[in-house]
Amino acid sequence: MLRWRLLTALTLVPCLLWLVWLAPPEALPAAFAGIAILGAWEWTSLMNLTSYIARLTYTLVILGIVLGGWLWLRAGGSALPVLIMGALWWLIAIACLAEFGRKPVKRVPHLLVSAPIGVVVLVSFWFAIVAIHGGADFGPYWVTMLLLLVGGSDTGGYVAGRTWGRRKLAPRISPDKTWEGAVGSVVLGVAWGGAYYVCGRSLDFAPAGVSPVVFLALALVTTVVAIVGDLFESMMKRRRGIKDSGRLLPGHGGVLDRIDGLLAAAPILALGVRGVS
Repeated sequence: MLRWRLLTALTLVPCLLWLVWLAPPEALPAAFAGIAILGAWEWTSLMNLTSYIARLTYTLVILGIVLGGWLWLRAGGSALPVLIMGALWWLIAIACLAEFGRKPVKRVPHLLVSAPIGVVVLVSFWFAIVAIHGGADFGPYWVTMLLLLVGGSDTGGYVAGRTWGRRKLAPRISPDKTWEGAVGSVVLGVAWGGAYYVCGRSLDFAPAGVSPVVFLALALVTTVVAIVGDLFESMMKRRRGIKDSGRLLPGHGGVLDRIDGLLAAAPILALGVRGVS
């Protein structure tokens, strides 16, 4: 399993860095639209949709919204309302996690609940990535920071949880996650963010107006929210009674299993970047 995780990561990381730093401007929105569409297809499984037509219809709805969002942004429209909606949803998600941890419900939420949640989560994720990359000063720098923070969080949680994990973080949501793993997630995520900040300032590719304290505060909040995204997807899978959202990525499961932290962290960081830019 670990070997497959490493091989998948070694394949994806260079592609992501090329997209963020070197690709033509329209390549990143298109690539992340593709990620959102794959996520939408897997979300239909979490919704317990079994009809191919129903699953395809929902996925096409997400595609249509993303295409409309792309036209909106190109016309000079603001991403702020969508980012605020996404951030507010993740505050609500914390309450959902607390309620499920107190009283687990082994049934999938009604379609009238789960379908709009998927729209908000996936569309705000896409808007956040595109708004950071194309609409903020030093956009590629901030997108890379987001990827580093979430990647560091995942790695720190995995290593610390397997090495020192004893006390369960949310046993009714994700039995394998521990408080020690959560601390490892935050510590390594923020550490990687701090190292990235130092490198950026030393090599002069980082925004000069952001203080170390503000940067580390952004890193801390983003990393913590990434854990919320991870737990929320685990809750949805537990309610659905499945282990992985899909099987597309060897060693990682599905697309949602890989981007669950990004889904939550992206709109939060996007709002933070707007605040400091």
